[in-house]
Amino acid sequence: MTGPARLAADAVGLGLRRALLGPLRAAPGGSFDFLEAAPENWIGVGGALGDGFEELATRHPIVCHGLSLSLGGPGPLDETFLGKLRRFLDRLRSPIYSEHLSACSDMQGQLYDLMPLPFTDVAIAHVATRIRQVQDVLGRRIAVENISYYATLAPRGMPEIDFILDVLDRADCDLLLDINNVVVNATNHGYDAGEFIRALPGQRIAYLHVAGHHDEAPDLKIDTHGAAVSDPVWALLGEAYRVFGPRPTLLERDFNLPPLDELLGELDTVRAQLSRAQRQRHAA
Repeated sequence: MTGPARLAADAVGLGLRRALLGPLRAAPGGSFDFLEAAPENWIGVGGALGDGFEELATRHPIVCHGLSLSLGGPGPLDETFLGKLRRFLDRLRSPIYSEHLSACSDMQGQLYDLMPLPFTDVAIAHVATRIRQVQDVLGRRIAVENISYYATLAPRGMPEIDFILDVLDRADCDLLLDINNVVVNATNHGYDAGEFIRALPGQRIAYLHVAGHHDEAPDLKIDTHGAAVSDPVWALLGEAYRVFGPRPTLLERDFNLPPLDELLGELDTVRAQLSRAQRQRHAA
């Protein structure tokens, strides 16, 4: 079996939503370089939707971003689903599989939300062990995403950045760096977003997310994925490129979907940021 496909460092992509299936299939060549899909939404799907997905997958790399593993949750990992997931990833030759550094289930079942983990050594040991188990079953490294959160769990433990660094090290996994989530968390919890970015290990960053949020108050941002990318997120994306160099970058939009041309316009902004950062690095 051939291995996973690879993404260019300056690749730009869009989240594959069912409402965008038709417009994405009709988009001119070169509009985007890759797509991101939630495996839970596409495994076993047939009919017109399944045919549309398969047609896109023959023309574009599909990065997979999971929703349901609950890496930090208390219940056992779903071995049956992991087997299906491995076959799905292998068939697509998916360049990257990522999941959220969170819990989304308890012993009773799915919570249908991403719950933060306590920033403690106990939580690190638990989630790192589970990440390693997932990597063993899937036969590949995975990336974990820094999530947005609005309250810290007791005991508070260490700072968020130390928690993430320890998980990456002990699990020996990669990072899906969500730039919007850094801006949201830095605002809501009073830390410096640039310092957070600069403390991350660049060699572990598999790709980046940018998305929109809602400004509820000067000190409260709500992560919605339902608006255009804001100026603070664009600025922090530029800083990430400056620090780490180009990385594949995905634009997320889950709600209030505009016409595809508007999303492609935001991808043009990503490309402009990438070009600017590359010029600056060459000059330096």
